[in-house]
Amino acid sequence: MARDLGIGFALMLVLEGLLPLLLPARWKEAFRRMVELRDGQVRFFGLLSIGVGIVLLVPLLLVHDGS
Repeated sequence: MARDLGIGFALMLVLEGLLPLLLPARWKEAFRRMVELRDGQVRFFGLLSIGVGIVLLVPLLLVHDGS
């Protein structure tokens, strides 16, 4: 289980690094706009992200890989 969490964390870092690597100007502009959001809006996007992550994760955890 710890190995799977490590793999998931590593993949998250890889995906998070793609935009600043490939499109730094757009990433900075998006970050600039994000800083201007109200706290409630940031919390909503955080909650939405958690919800989507759970919806994607549950089927993956329920499927047995045969090992």
